[in-house]
Amino acid sequence: MGVLLDAVRLEDWREVVVATVAAAKAGDATARAWLAQYLVGKPSATAPAPLTVVVQQLSGRDALAARLAEPHIDRIKYPSLSARADIEDAMRERIANELHALEAKHLAQASLTTDAENSKASAFWPASWVIG
Repeated sequence: MGVLLDAVRLEDWREVVVATVAAAKAGDATARAWLAQYLVGKPSATAPAPLTVVVQQLSGRDALAARLAEPHIDRIKYPSLSARADIEDAMRERIANELHALEAKHLAQASLTTDAENSKASAFWPASWVIG
């Protein structure tokens, strides 16, 4: 994995993903399937029976909304337990910010390396020979 990460820069992978999105939008079924596999994932549960859906619609109950609200309701019901969750959320946010900063630093260093290589080429070759 280390060799793979060294060989494929994050910006290169970003370009691959952007090209795949464009292909999917243009109608490429394989590109859509690949993106869906990572963005949506494979269903882990079976679809509810039609009668269940109708009953939920008639009752105004949304099973997904109820499941998503549960952790927030628990924080209100059990405030002593939510203190730990708040600390965990803050830690996740801090780590995510550090990772974003590292990515930005890496991209800046890659840009500087490319600029330095371009200036070396222009110093060695006459300006009329340098392409791009």
